[in-house]
Amino acid sequence: MGNIFSNFEERGFVEQVTDRDLVHEQLEHATTCYIGFDPTASSLHVGSLVPIMSLAHMQRAGHRPIALVGGGTTLVGDPSGRTEIRPIMTREMINKNAEGIKTQLARFIDFSDGKALMLNNADWLTGLNYIDFLRDIGRHFSVNRMLAAESYKARLKTGLSFIEFNYMLLQAYDFWHLFKHYDCRLQMGGNDQWGNILAGADLTRRLEGETIHGITFPLITTSSGIKMGKTHKGAVWLDPELTSPYDYYQYWINQEDRDVERFLALFTFLPMDEVRRLGALQGAEIRYAKEVLAYEATKLCHGTEEAENAKAAARQLFGGDTTTLSDAVPNYMIHTGELDQGVPAYILFEKTGLCKTRSDARRLITQGGGYLNNNKIQTYDQKIGLNDMVDDSILLRSGKKKYVRISIQERP
Repeated sequence: MGNIFSNFEERGFVEQVTDRDLVHEQLEHATTCYIGFDPTASSLHVGSLVPIMSLAHMQRAGHRPIALVGGGTTLVGDPSGRTEIRPIMTREMINKNAEGIKTQLARFIDFSDGKALMLNNADWLTGLNYIDFLRDIGRHFSVNRMLAAESYKARLKTGLSFIEFNYMLLQAYDFWHLFKHYDCRLQMGGNDQWGNILAGADLTRRLEGETIHGITFPLITTSSGIKMGKTHKGAVWLDPELTSPYDYYQYWINQEDRDVERFLALFTFLPMDEVRRLGALQGAEIRYAKEVLAYEATKLCHGTEEAENAKAAARQLFGGDTTTLSDAVPNYMIHTGELDQGVPAYILFEKTGLCKTRSDARRLITQGGGYLNNNKIQTYDQKIGLNDMVDDSILLRSGKKKYVRISIQERP
């Protein structure tokens, strides 16, 4: 299989590395590595996929990943990548979110039989004695060096709280703790974590006389400069209750042509020869490459069955055959009474989530982008009612690709 570090470089995962030659040498042997995931929400989103995929690649190459849930550090809040202080969360909220994250990570990483570990830093951080921590750990940190870190420099302009200032010490302590107790010799993370990773490696060198390593990943944006995982609806979540498998599939199939090869390399396990072949497709054939990207990404996150359903629904809608709609097509339930008098199209587009606001819906329909049962809607206030039902449903479409089916829900 070769050295996983070379694979990371080829696939576009590496932004910074503590020492390329030493990391490459380390990864010639079975290595325990870790990435931290702060449970600030009940689900991870597409923006977390590069770290998740890196752990999955490590495991496939024979290394042992640790997914560290930041139950302790989330009580403090990471200032990295923020212009304002994060809301302080209760332990109950954090623990609930952590459970959801564990479920999502298990779709990508095999935690059975010790092949990977899932740990929570609350288990060792919340029991620390503050005075002992300052004497044993804090004395190794230079305030001047800490303030030079990008994560702190950016926040100094808007205000850095003392509680956030402690975050680097806690993450450094995590790295040392995982080295000491699990022989973890590599930490990976987003490029905004570079200062924290270096702090952990430096602390371990001071306390143990050992060299441990770090790799950071680039911030992934689309060719248009949009941050990964952001859409008009908000974040694209890994939890199927928050983002349906169909919408997840649609997110990937609607990526820009020039991003397809890069995203195939980052977000699938396809061999690079196949990635390059698909990325070289031109014209109408690029649609096939996007379909492969969407299918592979959805299969990893939601399983083969959901990926097949989403692909079938997308092909059906893209092909214009809407006579028998797949169950994977997004569905909006409405009571019969609401359609008795008819609902203006722009209101229905906003209600069903096809448009974010009614203003957006009026603009879309006025510009010719709104469709009812595949027929262009003539005016934004055109009434849509029961007489528009076809086979017990109404099909709305925004532009060429976004569909929603309206079904009747009888009142109890």
